[in-house]
Amino acid sequence: MSAELRDSAPTTNSQTSGSSAPLLAIDRVCKWFHTPEGVVRAVDHVSFQVHQGEFVSIIGPSGCGKSTLFNILGGLSGKSEGSVTIGGQESTGPHPEVGMVFQEESTFPWRNVIENVAFPLEAAGVPKAERLARAAELVDLVGLHGFERRHPAELSGGMRQRVCIARTLASRPKILLMDEPFGALDEQTRLLLGDKVLQIQQALQQTTLLITHSITEAVQLSDRILVMTYRPGRVKRIIEVNLPRPRSSEILASATFGQYVAEIWADLREEATRGMKDSER
Repeated sequence: MSAELRDSAPTTNSQTSGSSAPLLAIDRVCKWFHTPEGVVRAVDHVSFQVHQGEFVSIIGPSGCGKSTLFNILGGLSGKSEGSVTIGGQESTGPHPEVGMVFQEESTFPWRNVIENVAFPLEAAGVPKAERLARAAELVDLVGLHGFERRHPAELSGGMRQRVCIARTLASRPKILLMDEPFGALDEQTRLLLGDKVLQIQQALQQTTLLITHSITEAVQLSDRILVMTYRPGRVKRIIEVNLPRPRSSEILASATFGQYVAEIWADLREEATRGMKDSER
């Protein structure tokens, strides 16, 4: 890793973050929607904290408010009650310290890889030589060295999502939010991209919050996992993932990994069953 990227990485990690102030704090956040059938409470008094360098995943059944919460944290949607603070300051809209990666692949088809990654730096007025150098560092970090001049149509879906991650990281956000970024990919590709995400997170000590429906992905990547209830979405349980780091998909074969998956599935099965019964009414 270059000195430039090293200098932009936080100096603490998830192993020591417990004694520091949280970088992101969500306090009793609620969100409800008015519909012809009445008020729908999507998120109900959700509270948790994320410390610098942590990787936290949020998992829950369909309809638990995961994406609603993602939009609130990213400043794309207002909350009905509660507060979101970033670095001790209340956040009420899009925040410059928060970068977002969406499930829908969002590369610019008319730009090649290096131009895609450099786009936010170009928009910010960073001189061309500097932005291309920084973009090249990130292209290398996400494992796309040699593909700098390729256009998105020439890349696989997983490669395009890596371009999106690199582009988001180009602005050096303190918090990276990802909403099911690999949801459209096959299982094998997801696992391999999980390895790449772990390498990026370790290299930058990037504070990361992932929305996912994959138990395997959550356990593979996370320091902590928030299990959400079916609507209204509440935090049912927070699970500490005590698996060694550095970590890779090889950990999937361990008995401890299997125990975490089984434990989380027991919670999710109960909530998903509630959701199925609700949809049948």
